[in-house]
Amino acid sequence: MEKFKQEWLKNPFVNIIAGILVGLALIPEAISFSIIAGVDPMVGLYASVIIAITISITGGRSAMVSAATAAVALVVVNLVQDHGVEYLLLATILMGIIQVLLGIFKVGRLLRFIPNSVMIGFINSLAIMLFITQMQHILGITIHTYIYAFITLALVFIIPRFYTKIPAPLIVLVGLTIVYLFIGGDVRTVGDLGSIEKSFPKIMLPDVPFTFETFKIILPYSVSMALVGLIESLIVARIVDNYTETPSNKNRESLGQGIANIFAGFFGGMGGCAMAGQTIINITSGARTRLSTFTAGAFLMFLIVVLGDIVVRIPMPILAGIMTFIAINTFDWRSFQYVRRAPKTDVIVMLVTMAGVLATNNLAVGTILGVILAALLFARKISEIDIDQYKKDNAVIFEVTGQLFFASVESFIEQLTDYDGENTKIIIDFEHATLWDSTAVEAIQTAILNFEKRGYETSVINLNTDSKYVLNRMTKITTD
Repeated sequence: MEKFKQEWLKNPFVNIIAGILVGLALIPEAISFSIIAGVDPMVGLYASVIIAITISITGGRSAMVSAATAAVALVVVNLVQDHGVEYLLLATILMGIIQVLLGIFKVGRLLRFIPNSVMIGFINSLAIMLFITQMQHILGITIHTYIYAFITLALVFIIPRFYTKIPAPLIVLVGLTIVYLFIGGDVRTVGDLGSIEKSFPKIMLPDVPFTFETFKIILPYSVSMALVGLIESLIVARIVDNYTETPSNKNRESLGQGIANIFAGFFGGMGGCAMAGQTIINITSGARTRLSTFTAGAFLMFLIVVLGDIVVRIPMPILAGIMTFIAINTFDWRSFQYVRRAPKTDVIVMLVTMAGVLATNNLAVGTILGVILAALLFARKISEIDIDQYKKDNAVIFEVTGQLFFASVESFIEQLTDYDGENTKIIIDFEHATLWDSTAVEAIQTAILNFEKRGYETSVINLNTDSKYVLNRMTKITTD
């Protein structure tokens, strides 16, 4: 009961007000992300309502806001173009199932091992893709489109310098929409892309054939959505952890995201995940409980039912301008300093991650490429092993420094076999080394055998406890 009070009932007024602000701020983004994915605005709006309400109950991080997002929308563009929205709904359900399984098997904890260089590449790629998708709603249309987009961009950058209590995108959205309703303009509106239904979402089964062929079509998209959504959610969770100085349950977050996306698919919504911008609005407004996220989803539903007629008249260049602003803010501009100051290997990993995403138009593929490259470069780095040779009494001592495992054994054996001295007693000292696997044990056996064939008496000393355990389980080599 005490935990329930802390997560739901602490400072209810502050959390409700913060939730209302977030609910208002979700409107332009939910619509914009629907347009990015190529679906009716209701798909993004319903998704945001269902995901926000569900994650407030099932998620692993209080006060974190989840809804329809650009990261997931960008993944499914081709699926919607080639097969339609019904396939998107089924792919969203499968996305949720995959995330639930990842949560059950505690894969969320493994995402802690994604290096910072991959995270930066992920965020920057997302920003670039988001920026590119907005240009189709601004460039080459009408002069009025340019004017509205330019004024939108100017205002969302200027307003926060003087006023911060209400998010600038929300002020600009409402203000410029009112201006448009009075003076008009030759621009496309949300209504040109799809209607807004002033009704609550209804549970439904996607109208697609439930066959293996369908499964083959949606599986790659579902896996990509699941991974991208989970990575972004855990990045945002880490931000909130640091800001609030409180921990979050990463595996519960994976389960919660999965359940929320399953519900979203069944209620006619697209997939989603945690949102950095809305979450920051929430926590900087004082929110710390699940009530804020629940309020955001519930208030968004209220806005859909009550203000649907106005939403369809929102000019597209205003939304595109707001999303361009979000793309610019999402890009990590400190990465230019990072390129100059970080180790070259980290810079390479970041650039490969970005190149992989932009070349494939798939955030998951680029992220996986970045992680694989980072792992290979790390293995190469720790595979560097040094062996110092010196004489003591009537023996030659080889002092090994480094990690002995499959990637470093070749260097280990080469350095030892170079010896061809007069001393007949050889000691291999592992005080500054660790044995990690069976390949390391085989390498020691090979080195000893090579020495003994040439008449050298060989011994092994100073193994740490773990290394001695590995060696003794696999060989009869005696150690001192």
